[in-house]
Amino acid sequence: MKTMMARMGIKSDDIEATSVVIHSTGKDIIIENPEVVKLTMQGQLIFNITGGKIKEETSAEEPEPATEISEEDVRIVADQTGVSDDEARAALVESNGDLAEAIMKLKG
Repeated sequence: MKTMMARMGIKSDDIEATSVVIHSTGKDIIIENPEVVKLTMQGQLIFNITGGKIKEETSAEEPEPATEISEEDVRIVADQTGVSDDEARAALVESNGDLAEAIMKLKG
């Protein structure tokens, strides 16, 4: 099989792994004792993971850093939309400090 793959320009290497962890939004997938093969084909790397015991764990999301909202930005949004400073600040926080997005939400 490896000879045929080599003729087609595909190189494969077995990787001795004890576990593979895939971090995704909200959960981690852990594959214990997998068979892992790294394939190189036309300059692209492909990792093939088979077998093993699969566990899913809920991952703790790192809190996003608070967006710094300046008083000048609050004033610009409030002036452009005719809302109170508190409403302008809330729209800026919701839009992660993006002035245009905050204005569009309030005018929406």
